[in-house]
Amino acid sequence: MLQRKIYQLCCDGREVWIYLRDQQRWIERAQILDIEGDLVTVRYETDEDDELSSWEEMLRLDSIGSIMQKLATVPRGLGELTIAEDCPETEQLRDHYPESNAD
Repeated sequence: MLQRKIYQLCCDGREVWIYLRDQQRWIERAQILDIEGDLVTVRYETDEDDELSSWEEMLRLDSIGSIMQKLATVPRGLGELTIAEDCPETEQLRDHYPESNAD
């Protein structure tokens, strides 16, 4: 099951966060490059001491404890979020269930 999900994430090319249970650490914002047998190749960057480094690692499938991906981002601060009333009428969703007129 995990191998199928990792394969799907590899095909999507999206950034993922991977928890390695044997090393008790997270790999943040990684891209899954390849899956071959029980080896998963990932690429990620680290920023330590004002030095940006790019890493490529081969991980054993059984050392992966968890994989997460970011679904959405919402800006903080200055911007105001639009609400349903601000949506143009042509883009508004219609009520699929008309109210019944119980007389």
